[in-house]
Amino acid sequence: MSAMDVVKEGLAATEAGDFGKLDSLVADDFSMSGPVPMPVGKREFMGLMMAMVKAMPDWKFNANDFKENGDEVTVPLRITGTHTGELQLPMPGMPAIPASGTKVSMPAEPSTFTVKNGKLAKLEVASTEGGGVMGILSQLGVNMPGM
Repeated sequence: MSAMDVVKEGLAATEAGDFGKLDSLVADDFSMSGPVPMPVGKREFMGLMMAMVKAMPDWKFNANDFKENGDEVTVPLRITGTHTGELQLPMPGMPAIPASGTKVSMPAEPSTFTVKNGKLAKLEVASTEGGGVMGILSQLGVNMPGM
């Protein structure tokens, strides 16, 4: 399976809420940086994706324009979703955010996935104004310190 195939399968599994499949595609030493205040590992990444899809069952990455270069795949992600379920982010001290019905539409966030041994090893998302988890929270009307 090509690096692009692994990325596409991971995105599709997340959108479908198939976290068993996603877990099998993510390396144990996975790291993600960019959309969260500090880099996170596999456990935190999985928790974040599960929380987002539970709160926004119509979560979509709207990924197109994939470019593959060896073990790296770049693609702009334009996340959309409707906040119809409680959002319980796996962040210490973060209260649950009740469903609001708010439609979230994020700016395009240039993203680079690194695939090693057929698994997602790294995700780096470029800092984008209004992007990341803080951008989602802002669109949901949540006021966080430093936003």
